[in-house]
Amino acid sequence: MTKCRLCGSSSLASVVDLGATPPCESFLTADQLDQPELTYPLHLRVCTECWLAQIPPLITPEETFTQYAYFSSYSTSWVEHARNFVDGAVERLGLGPDSFVVEVASNDGYLLRHVVARGIRCLGVEPSVNVGQAARDAGVPTLTAFLHPGTGAAVRAEHGPAELVVANNVYAHIPDVVGFTRGLRALVADDGWVSIEVQHLLTLIERNQFDTIYHEHFQYYTVASAARALASGGLSLVDVELLPTHGGSIRLWARPAEAAGEPSARMVDVLAREKAAGLRELSGYAEFAARVARVRGDLLRFLVDAAGRGETVVGYGAPGKGNTLLNHCGIRPDLLAYTVDRNPYKHGRYTPGTRIPILPPERIAADKPDYVLVLPWNLREELTDQLSFVHTWGGRLVFPIPELEIVEVKP
Repeated sequence: MTKCRLCGSSSLASVVDLGATPPCESFLTADQLDQPELTYPLHLRVCTECWLAQIPPLITPEETFTQYAYFSSYSTSWVEHARNFVDGAVERLGLGPDSFVVEVASNDGYLLRHVVARGIRCLGVEPSVNVGQAARDAGVPTLTAFLHPGTGAAVRAEHGPAELVVANNVYAHIPDVVGFTRGLRALVADDGWVSIEVQHLLTLIERNQFDTIYHEHFQYYTVASAARALASGGLSLVDVELLPTHGGSIRLWARPAEAAGEPSARMVDVLAREKAAGLRELSGYAEFAARVARVRGDLLRFLVDAAGRGETVVGYGAPGKGNTLLNHCGIRPDLLAYTVDRNPYKHGRYTPGTRIPILPPERIAADKPDYVLVLPWNLREELTDQLSFVHTWGGRLVFPIPELEIVEVKP
């Protein structure tokens, strides 16, 4: 990787090198266990001109998202988050039966189903064939396509401009950030709104969330770098909300440049916080790699010591981020017997690289392990409640991020 994908600068500085891993959602079948796997470098760098953090675009979105293993609706808290967003957006923007809402990367309809329920015309644009079909089966109109300027223009020509375009947890997933942003601009009405949710680089650095660095995420945004990316496609960032989702996200509210006003006070405040944290100079990134190494060492020591004591450790969840953690730490079935997941698509498969079996959640109650390593730590409250039953045999939960924490479960 020699040039920044946003501004074209060749001034890229290393933030953390996590080695080489397989794509995080390439779960293996039993027939693939004796076959080799491709791995790709996972090296985060930051551009010292525009301060966009990024990894090399070694895997195309077509390779990852044509068939996809992640279904948003399996997270109860995420569906509720989407409902709250729709309620707020309807009130904020005055949306009604004559409005048109588009969601890009709409997955299985987890968000737009709330729009459908309100009688508001909508369309999902989802590249994954399997999850897009799940959305259609649930009554959510969905186009199977990747977003680029041509897609945006075609949807606008057929359906009209959208008062609201939503792009949640996708703005980091596209290597052609400029083309994607132009696609958003093509979709939205000249006086409309674009709402984007994406992980905040500030919290990623501050809370040591290195496991959210994986090949599906091509870039990692501050508010400052997001504003520059949006401007590349004719959109102006005017407001920002800080969210707890995914360990710390930002909701970006943008408008076509010709309709945008002055930035909000809270956007100005977050920009000031980023500057104070040193994220527009290399000093803000200097200690991150050392803190990643400490988490790796602490987690491995815990697992090795537990095995030495004859104690059992299993995992909960099989998220993409978990595969970055497992691969970077070199954790395999000798240290983590298996993990479980609510998504039936993953049952009977194995984690990429580390080849840990993925089983149904009921297996935990049957086996009564001493520890459950929670891989989707960002859903801590939801999963602590789901796993409250482990207290009945004295089991404990383990959270690896931002630092190793072993938790007694209360009934």
